Amino acid sequence: MAYTRQQLKQDKFAETAKDTVSWAVEHQKPLATASIAALVALVILAGGWIYYNQRDQAAGTEIGAALRIYGAPLSPANAPKPDYSTFTSAKERAEAARKAFQQVQDKYPHTRAAEVARYFVGVTSLDVGDTATAERVLQQVAGYRHQDLAALGKFALASVYRAENKDAEAIKLYQELAAHPASTVPKSTAQLELAALYQQKQPEEAAKLYTQIQKDDPNSPAAQAAATRLASLKP
Repeated sequence: MAYTRQQLKQDKFAETAKDTVSWAVEHQKPLATASIAALVALVILAGGWIYYNQRDQAAGTEIGAALRIYGAPLSPANAPKPDYSTFTSAKERAEAARKAFQQVQDKYPHTRAAEVARYFVGVTSLDVGDTATAERVLQQVAGYRHQDLAALGKFALASVYRAENKDAEAIKLYQELAAHPASTVPKSTAQLELAALYQQKQPEEAAKLYTQIQKDDPNSPAAQAAATRLASLKP
C-alpha cells in the first residue's frame, strides 16, 4: 500500500510538471530555446522522483511556481496587466526566477527539489549576466551523482565558459557529454553545440561533426539541423 501511495504522488507531480511545460510552450515566444529544453528536461527528472513526505511535495510545488515565473511572457510596461505574471525584460524575469529558485534551495536543503533549484539558479544567473555565480553553481550541479541532472549542469556550464571565452573548457565538456550521453543531453545535442562552437574559428571541424550527426541518424531532427548548418558553411 505504501508503494502505491508513493507512486500516486510521483505520478501526480509528473503530471503537474508536464502542465507547467505545456503552459511554457504556449508562451514560448519570449522563452529562449535553452529554457524550453530545461523545462522539458525537468519533466524527465520528475519521472524518477519518489516523494516520502509532505515536505518534498511542498518543495515540488514551489519548483513549479518558480518555473512559471521563468516561463512568464514579456510585455511592454504600459500593456494591460493579464491574469498571469509578466515582465518587461528578460533580465527582470530571470532575476525574479533566480530569487524563487534560490528560496526553494534554501528552504528545502538535501532534497531533489533543492538540487534542481540549484541548477536553475545557475541558469538564471547566466541569463542575468552573473557568470561568476553561474560558473560556481553549475560546477556543483555538474558534480552530482544523478547522471541526468549532472549532464544538464555540464551542458549549461559549457554555455558559461563560452560566455567567458573559455572555449577549451567548453569543448572539453561537450566532448565529455557526447562520449557519455544522458537522457537530458543526448549525444547529438552535445555534438550540435560543439559544432556551433567550432563553426566560428574551426569550420572544418564543424563540418565533420555536422556530417557525422547526419550519418548517425539521418532522419532525426538533429540531422536536419546539422544539414542546414552544414549548408551555411559552404561558400
